[in-house]
Amino acid sequence: MHTIRLIVKNLRRNPIRSGLTALGIMILVPVVTLIWSILSFLDAATEEKASNLKAIVSERWTLPSQMPYSYATSLSEGASREPDDLRPEDSMTWSFFGGSLDPKTRTFDNSLFAFALQPQKLLTMMDELDSLPADQKERFGKVVDKLASNRQGLILGEDRLAAIDRRVGDRITLYGLNYKDINLEFEIVGTFPVGRYDNSAAMNVEYLLAALDAYPTSHSGKKHPLADKCLNLVWLRVPDRSAYETIGRQIAESPLYTSPSVKVETASSGVSTFLQAYRDLIWGMRWLLAPAILVTLAMVISNAIRISVRERRTEMAVMKVLGYRPNQILLLVLGEALLLGAVSGAISSIATYVLVNNAMGGVKFPIAFFGVFFIPNDALWWGLAIGLATSFLGSIVPAWSTRSVRVVDVFSKVG
Repeated sequence: MHTIRLIVKNLRRNPIRSGLTALGIMILVPVVTLIWSILSFLDAATEEKASNLKAIVSERWTLPSQMPYSYATSLSEGASREPDDLRPEDSMTWSFFGGSLDPKTRTFDNSLFAFALQPQKLLTMMDELDSLPADQKERFGKVVDKLASNRQGLILGEDRLAAIDRRVGDRITLYGLNYKDINLEFEIVGTFPVGRYDNSAAMNVEYLLAALDAYPTSHSGKKHPLADKCLNLVWLRVPDRSAYETIGRQIAESPLYTSPSVKVETASSGVSTFLQAYRDLIWGMRWLLAPAILVTLAMVISNAIRISVRERRTEMAVMKVLGYRPNQILLLVLGEALLLGAVSGAISSIATYVLVNNAMGGVKFPIAFFGVFFIPNDALWWGLAIGLATSFLGSIVPAWSTRSVRVVDVFSKVG
């Protein structure tokens, strides 16, 4: 206790220096926390799971995937043909419809891309939406019911709704971007829960299919160029790796999918493929930006401790005269840095967690189809760990130098 009191008193002797050092820690720790939060989320998204797997079926040789919608029913059943064939626990089809509110001028604010799917699958197959808390699930379930009952319904994320300057209940017309000459009228029936889907949109796939069926009547009997290419992805939920391999084999061996051929991969593998376009950015964040900030933080602490040690050489000589051993003085200086780093880091990480998750609703940093990132619970100890680690690395050298302070040399200069 005596040592702790002495450490606290030493920190209070120069409150400006201690405060500035703590401020530097509290500014840099949130930056590292945000970077690690994004990286940890992406790592989790690309990590292979042992159970409750999701598989993605897509066209084998073409990107973006474009399959005929006639594949949808059989793929949703895992290409099962015999009574004893394995079937997925659940499934979902994705088609993508992009449109602009202005037929002549396309901007980010007047454009959106919607998932065209079976409405009820939003609650059972969409990541995060399939695990909503009971109260949010009930509220969003009512929105999904509206989409199911209204073929022209549209669900938007809060940010996308604000970007196009519309409200729930408004009607809009989207002029097709990828489906050229197909313009669809929508009624905005609700919004996604705040979070991952803030910039997303969802529509009833039956509306898109009906528009494709009606296309020939107004175009001299010609089918739309994408009429047989409107199925982009099929998602399958399977209980474990063994089931995934079995269903994957059923699909691969099926004669139904030859033109075009299809491939099956785990959702994590599919996400990894999407993230390839961002690999340089992710690599830089992981191996350049975060380490550079940690080194900067260690240097800030090192400079503060060096100045403190230089100013207190006479005091340390007196302490040796009073009977303090070199290792005790080392631990005293090291303890000052560790206490300052630990307290500042812990406060900073807690404040970052509360501010980002509760006040800001996550960090909006779009990567692939991930629009919002939240600070994980593990981050509550990251600040403490960062503070302790950088404080130790930054202070060990100047603290070690106190062991070599010679009483004779110090007092000869004083005299």
